[in-house]
Amino acid sequence: MRPTSPNEITPSGPDDPMRFLNRDLQWLEFNRRVLAQAYDPRNPLLERVRFLAIFGSNLDEFFMKRVGGLRRQIDAGVGSPPWEPLAPSEQMVLIREKVLEQTALATRVFREALVPELRRESIELLDWGALTPAERTEVEAWYRRNIFPILTPLAVDPGHRFPFISNMSVSLGVLLRRPGESEALFARVKVPEIGGRLYRFGTTRRFISLQQIIAHNLDDLFPGMEIVEVLPFRVTRNAETERDNEDAEDLLEQIQQQLRERRFARVVRLEVGARPNDRIMRFLEDELQLGDDDLYETDGMLDWGTLNELADLDMPEYRWQKWSPIAPAGLEDEDADIFGLIRKGDLLVHHPYESFDHSVERFIEAAAADPKVLAIKQALYRTSGDSPFIPSLIRAAESGKQVAVLVELRARFDEARNILWARKLEDAGVHVAYGVVGYKTHTKVALVVRQEQDGIRSYAHIGTGNYNSKTARLYEDLGLLTCDPLITEDLVELFNYMTGRSLKREYAKLLVAPVAMKRRFVELIDRESGIARSGGQGRIVVKMNQLEDRSVTDALYAASRAGVSIDLIVRGFCCIRPGVKGLSENIRVTSTIGRFLEHSRIFWFGCGRADPLEGDFYIGSADWMYRNLNTRVECAAPIEQRAHRARLWEILRLHLTDRRQRWIMAADGSYELSDPARLPTAEEAADTAFAGTHQNLMRMTIESILRAREQRAI
Repeated sequence: MRPTSPNEITPSGPDDPMRFLNRDLQWLEFNRRVLAQAYDPRNPLLERVRFLAIFGSNLDEFFMKRVGGLRRQIDAGVGSPPWEPLAPSEQMVLIREKVLEQTALATRVFREALVPELRRESIELLDWGALTPAERTEVEAWYRRNIFPILTPLAVDPGHRFPFISNMSVSLGVLLRRPGESEALFARVKVPEIGGRLYRFGTTRRFISLQQIIAHNLDDLFPGMEIVEVLPFRVTRNAETERDNEDAEDLLEQIQQQLRERRFARVVRLEVGARPNDRIMRFLEDELQLGDDDLYETDGMLDWGTLNELADLDMPEYRWQKWSPIAPAGLEDEDADIFGLIRKGDLLVHHPYESFDHSVERFIEAAAADPKVLAIKQALYRTSGDSPFIPSLIRAAESGKQVAVLVELRARFDEARNILWARKLEDAGVHVAYGVVGYKTHTKVALVVRQEQDGIRSYAHIGTGNYNSKTARLYEDLGLLTCDPLITEDLVELFNYMTGRSLKREYAKLLVAPVAMKRRFVELIDRESGIARSGGQGRIVVKMNQLEDRSVTDALYAASRAGVSIDLIVRGFCCIRPGVKGLSENIRVTSTIGRFLEHSRIFWFGCGRADPLEGDFYIGSADWMYRNLNTRVECAAPIEQRAHRARLWEILRLHLTDRRQRWIMAADGSYELSDPARLPTAEEAADTAFAGTHQNLMRMTIESILRAREQRAI
């Protein structure tokens, strides 16, 4: 029997557990908005293909993290916390229902919308039966040379154990029979992950999957045997390890052990091709210790990531117009003194509209090369494989500077890379710390200490996103470069907290988690409630990735009941219910999905002032989630210069008035586009709101940079 989703029940009041939407169901609702980009005709064709691949990648991670955790709860007999009305097994039923619905929709979108449009542009992903005789000859010759030697068919019988199936790998389950015998035998063939997953015919845009090539050439692997049945399948393993590494004596060793354990973790999903052979399917379920509820049959693709190879085609006319981030005003000149510019006034940079390498990378590179710099401190949560920060920090250490780096080894799915960076840094003499015991370090901060004529001065970068040069071109983030002595003194104390034994709990300007950030945010929300109760205008606008913390949610509900006008711009999952009578009538929730991944966190509290620029503005690394506010080291900085406040307010305004990318949330957790997913009329096209937030910010960045350059020229 299907359990009733809490999202389907209207809460009776502020104490009803139903006031919190289910986190996992809301995450799946977010992924539905991602999938919607694949069938939105306003998006360029290859970008729609890319969104389908992103949808699949998101779902893979969801199973590894969230479903893996629920399965572990079920196995251990652990129930749900008091605020969650569903047992883990009931959540799994609802999750499965939504996943099946969404994957079926993804398959329809691909077959009925994208395939015909791709074919019109001579882009074809072919089935084996559609190949010409010449193409079959070509691909079979390529297969014999390049793939056949790699393949290792693994039989399963009394003399051969069932093989290990690696996470996210695509395999072929093959039923074989010896001539003249009735007994069917099982073998597994792994589809290798080499180069690409598609074979391209010459310079054409005709492709066939490696999976299909192998499946139709199995006679080469099993000569003399009868191929009875072939079933493609794919497994997903749990990425949630059972070990508690918070108090590990050697965190590095513990994380390495967890990575080894993750490789062999329990399978939490078995994906199989359409109309699976019952004997193969039951055999796989038994060997992998799965139930029917863990089985996901699809007549679509087992791995949507394969589509990235089509999305990567060199066809710019079917992609968004190329955007090259612009150097922030004053930083176009490579010889300009970045420290001198910061001394003249704080710099607020907005990526990917403004260049990450001209600002944040340059800040660290200049510090490493500057003989006046005495020390560099930086917290690295995630960074790119070819990160420019690591060489800069190593050069700084080798030149005699004091360099301290906080490397978060527990950054999910980046653990191995971070271990590599940590070792390289340590080998170069960098002081490497692995964080505060009991907490993940998620904050994105850097500190540079410099000897100047009038004494020692510190410079800081406080950002909302990772020190990752690649994602900085795709993720929307903000960063503050400042030498405000109160902020830099706070940052010195924060680094002492992260690398040493500081117990400091109060900071002059920064909001720091886990020591005071949550308390301060709740105080700011309550202040707006007091203003509203006194007859003033209480107002809150917040932009973030996720919202789930129940204490903050209850404070927002109380503020709504007091009359505070609340706008929440939440890209991902949101567990608050907007628009419920007597609970959240003054709360509105929207989500912006599009070309860039919205990642910045902006917090604005009106202070009862008519001019929004006189309110309180903060930017930081923390979402309003329990983990960010209670179990992670986070940091948010006030934005005090009026020009920078105006920029932040404009960003918020664009999101709230967007008629192209904005999704509006209903009380049951569902979302609808603010305007239909159609091409605008000529009259609508003249309205900048129909251009969308991202297009407007690209245009406005160009205009503002040009104005700044003209003013300097005058």
